Amino acid sequence: MSGRAVPHKLSLLWTNYKKNKAIYWMALPVVLYFLVFKYLPMYGAMIAFKDYSIGKGIWGSEWVGLQHFRDFFESYYFWRILKNTLVLSFYQLLFGFPAPILLALLLNELKNEWFKRSVQTVSYIPHFISIVVICGMVVDFSARGGLFNTIITFFGGTDTALLSDPSNFRTIYTASSIWQELGFSTIIYLAALSGINPELYDAARVDGASRLRQVWHITLPGIMPMIVILLILRIGGLMEIGFEKIILLYNPNVYDTADVISSFVYRKGISESAEFSYTTAVGLFQSVVNFILLLGANRLSKAVSDNKLF
Repeated sequence: MSGRAVPHKLSLLWTNYKKNKAIYWMALPVVLYFLVFKYLPMYGAMIAFKDYSIGKGIWGSEWVGLQHFRDFFESYYFWRILKNTLVLSFYQLLFGFPAPILLALLLNELKNEWFKRSVQTVSYIPHFISIVVICGMVVDFSARGGLFNTIITFFGGTDTALLSDPSNFRTIYTASSIWQELGFSTIIYLAALSGINPELYDAARVDGASRLRQVWHITLPGIMPMIVILLILRIGGLMEIGFEKIILLYNPNVYDTADVISSFVYRKGISESAEFSYTTAVGLFQSVVNFILLLGANRLSKAVSDNKLF
């Protein structure tokens, strides 16, 4: 019975392939990308459990088990970088996640197409500027005599080196991130808004619903599945803050509030002491926590609504 089932399944697979050949070939580069750059490198995670030596290689290096994880959990840096990572991620989730939704809703209400497209174009531009250029602009604006200090002194404040003050770093980082990604992130929500049936708005206007009521009862429910999916993905990456912008903006004066897991891994693993096994353990810890957060957010969404990622 099972012998006849296998050829039947193979036949169904072959039939499906012939029917959707173009789709499979279009998906092949994406599959290869994830295999080569995402799954194959997972083999290197073994370094976290060894006292890795370049000369001995992965298999020849001594097995130390969870020693590097214990060293990290017991170190002075653990609570500092964990707190900084979570606080910066929370700021971006609290202020950065709703921002493109609000912009998309505002743009959707505009009737002047020329003005609407102009606002979209202007808001998209920062996304296409190099992160190095963006950080250079932020550093210059935050320096003594820079744009930000000019505005502060105009209103009676004091001219200071803003990025050298630990209390300012998180605000500057979060605000610049929102400015850079706001317009581009709006594209997804504008695409979701275009899929809402216009007849729903016509019926609401006939019933006397105001524009605010239409947004609350039609627009927001229409894009809610997209919002939930992106929120789950964002929560799943709470521990993931790219080190590029951090290392381009921070300095030793603000390590107490600016040093996060990714910048710590870069500094300890590459630029300073080349502790490959230790930093691999730190990175693996970060990935495991992200995975747990992703599963938890998806399960919570599934429990309270019909929307889920998987």
